[in-house]
Amino acid sequence: MAAMTSTARPLLNRRLAEFGTTIFAEMSALAVATGSINLGQGFPDTDGPEEVREAAVRALRDGRGNQYPPGPGVPELRTAIAAHQERRYGLSYDPDTEVLVTAGATEAIAAALLALLEPGDEVVALEPYYDSYAASIALAGGRRVPVTLRPHEGSFRLDLDELRAAVTDRTRLLLVNTPHNPTGTVLTRAELAAIADLAVERDLLVVTDEVYEHLVFDDAEHLPLATFPGMRERTVTIGSAGKTYSFTGWKVGWVTAAPALVSAVRAAKQFLTYVSSGPFQYAVAEALALPDSYYDAFRRSMRERRDILSAGLTAAGFEVFRPAGTYFVTTDIRPLGEKDGFAFCRALPERAGVAIPNAVFYDDREAGAPFVRFAFCKREDVLREAAERLRAM
Repeated sequence: MAAMTSTARPLLNRRLAEFGTTIFAEMSALAVATGSINLGQGFPDTDGPEEVREAAVRALRDGRGNQYPPGPGVPELRTAIAAHQERRYGLSYDPDTEVLVTAGATEAIAAALLALLEPGDEVVALEPYYDSYAASIALAGGRRVPVTLRPHEGSFRLDLDELRAAVTDRTRLLLVNTPHNPTGTVLTRAELAAIADLAVERDLLVVTDEVYEHLVFDDAEHLPLATFPGMRERTVTIGSAGKTYSFTGWKVGWVTAAPALVSAVRAAKQFLTYVSSGPFQYAVAEALALPDSYYDAFRRSMRERRDILSAGLTAAGFEVFRPAGTYFVTTDIRPLGEKDGFAFCRALPERAGVAIPNAVFYDDREAGAPFVRFAFCKREDVLREAAERLRAM
């Protein structure tokens, strides 16, 4: 076999040079190697509703989706997504022109940014942010401008003055995530109204990641940004079945937006996966029609798991930021005499379990250095065992 031709030019595209193997892959491999409890990557350790799983089996057996589904998604799912947005939020979308099915929310984010950005455009994003945001902005040739959520009275809060100051004449788009991963913050009505006012005033597009829309706790409320005045026509809303129905491996996500925005995102999406998850699309269509009792029970179960893990982390000496949404708890390790989240998380599997250093979600690694994220979307017995191991440290 001939050797690869030597060249001075790096093989990896320079836009991706800063991105290596994801921290999730590294930590999951550590969990396997050490036999420790994986509280790092955000996937449940049990499947979702049996009737939804059976709907996928039925679709497979009936031959629905085994060949290429329609590019925008199967009509049944697009109709179900539109009905969900209408029923939950009073947002009316045309299933044929304002809904697009994607290979999970990750593809929806990538396709939206590839479609809507030109090289040099600035994207203002809430930091810390899900790692695919930075990679997708880079692939599109954009420049990310972080606005950091900072600890305040037990949670992470957005500084609206800092957000406004981050917008320049080069800003094309705001990238908003609520409920927010990894901090668990849920933006308030006042914060969202201020974001909406800013977007309208500066004529900005907004991409809003709302995959944890059904995981809000206590007094928090999820309010889609598209419901605010002037926002429906400029907002690309991203949703996903994986987090809501605990079938993360199916990779079924979606975009809802005005026709021109959906058309733009579809133009990029068709050259990524083209189509995906055929039989699962039919199953998710049925899942979206589940009664409110399902969502109530799901939230209640996750709230109980949040409380189990939060109590265990507090007892172990962490400073715990109690999340108002998602299924992640962010902690500060400085009360334990630690300050380097990477070193702490790489040593943790041998002692207790796997977590994720929040610094990977920051441009300013120092700002995120003392914070560590734990996932509580696991069985209660697993969380109790993890809590015991953490206390034993």
